[in-house]
Amino acid sequence: MSATLAALITTLEPTWTVEIHERRAGLAEESSNAWNNAGTGHAALCELNYTPERADGTVDISKAVTINEQFELSRELWHHLATHDRLPGGEGFLSSTPHMTFVRGADNADYLRRRYETLRQHPLFSDLEFSTDPAQIARWAPLLVDDRDPAEPVAATRAAAGTDVDFGRLTRAMIGDAISRGAQVHLESEITRLRRRRDGRWSLRVADRRWNGHVRSRKVSARFVFIGAGGGALGLLQSSGIPEAKGFGGFPISGQFLKTTNPEIVARHQAKVYGKAEIGAPPMSVPHLDTRVVDGGTALLFGPYAGWSMKFLKGGSWTDLIRSIRPGNLIPMLSVGLRNLDLLKYLIGEVTATDTSRLRTLRAFMPSAHPRDWELVTAGQRVQVIKKDKAKGGVLEFGTELVTSADGSIAGLLGASPGASTAVATMLDLLERCFPERIDAWQPTLRAMMPSLGGAEWDESFELEHLADDEQVGSER
Repeated sequence: MSATLAALITTLEPTWTVEIHERRAGLAEESSNAWNNAGTGHAALCELNYTPERADGTVDISKAVTINEQFELSRELWHHLATHDRLPGGEGFLSSTPHMTFVRGADNADYLRRRYETLRQHPLFSDLEFSTDPAQIARWAPLLVDDRDPAEPVAATRAAAGTDVDFGRLTRAMIGDAISRGAQVHLESEITRLRRRRDGRWSLRVADRRWNGHVRSRKVSARFVFIGAGGGALGLLQSSGIPEAKGFGGFPISGQFLKTTNPEIVARHQAKVYGKAEIGAPPMSVPHLDTRVVDGGTALLFGPYAGWSMKFLKGGSWTDLIRSIRPGNLIPMLSVGLRNLDLLKYLIGEVTATDTSRLRTLRAFMPSAHPRDWELVTAGQRVQVIKKDKAKGGVLEFGTELVTSADGSIAGLLGASPGASTAVATMLDLLERCFPERIDAWQPTLRAMMPSLGGAEWDESFELEHLADDEQVGSER
């Protein structure tokens, strides 16, 4: 998110002073790190939680359409940056990887059919394919069918235009572009407190952690602040004291994946395959078997297996959750806890899961899986948003929440998926909210970068030539 905003701001206002402060020793080491997320270019092609079933049996695709449109904006911006030589070192961050949905059981197969029939009527999903034929599914993704009971009803959809994204490489490339356009980046530089001054500016206390373990503090003054610190954003928003941040809480969920780099297995699965979440499981825990392309190497990940930690960042503190509790968010957090006992039960089950139970879950997707080929790896930390609700006291949100002050001088990003995939749409929303007096003047430049903002079309077939690794796109991917 921060890299996307930097790319936009340094284009729209090249004379502005832009500083980026990163608490880690390197860029994109938390949620944007390629191994800390699934790398799915979320376009609602395969994620069932974006297409809920209504009480009358019909399928609501409105959220899927919105997310697909938002991801297209991201692709347009990336395409513009790449074709204007503004993604240094970013070659190969986008890989052509089909997106599939796979379900078992007659009832789930019937739902997937109804979802497919509804989606394919929309132009954005007209190329979606559907099958209940194990032989056809095997042609798409053989590992899903190998050694499976032929009497078990199965169904799958496939979108050939799906993508795998190395968000870490993309983030570093966009920050590199921002630096070339005058932005300054400070590593091991942590914002510890924010205060609004009487003149409307923000005073930020910055801890410089580069000095052999000794922390030096200094102050930075800014007219505008964006907090894109992942799980660390909640504490900084609370520190700002803006009323718009009151009532927000966070619920941390960690994740683990089973990973294999066995070339024989990897070669037989070229897709991101999403299933259906277990009852009581959060949407972010939807099981999926994914092709991942990171730094030119290909692997398969299966998961996520949810965990729980009081940390809000993978490199955070065990006191993060406790320090986030305020009088204003205590009731929402308690309300959410009391009304989500099924989630608590699910997390306890995941935390206490054995290697055998994790393998059993994998084999529901890939019956031929053998434990010798897979290793357990720890992914990133997610903080699900808890917000006030007049009727319920508090609600647990699983999306992305942009919080802005009334005067537009500060904004922060909370939440998780679809997150990075819709970063461009989120940052355009930020520009409209925080810079209303400038947005009209910016429109011509924004539309030149993202033609669909002005109602024009762009040549999507030309995109992968510039965003992906040409040598591999036509073959192994």
